[in-house]
Amino acid sequence: LSRTQVTDTDQPLHTSLSDREYQTLCLIAAGKGLTEISEEMCLSPKTVSVYRTRLLEKLKLTNNSELIRYAIMHHLVD
Repeated sequence: LSRTQVTDTDQPLHTSLSDREYQTLCLIAAGKGLTEISEEMCLSPKTVSVYRTRLLEKLKLTNNSELIRYAIMHHLVD
């Protein structure tokens, strides 16, 4: 392993998220629904859904409950 690969694995998975993906994660974790999130971010529900799908892939999770649990464990929500 090169040094950069080792450093990357030391980081929590959410550090690889884009700003929009991170924002989506925080809003889902805050209990907001798809429509609410899309309105707050001025995006279509379909776009928010795509961000959610990418979040799940990048964080290696399968549903919103796991996303919320991840956010709480990593102190991403109050």
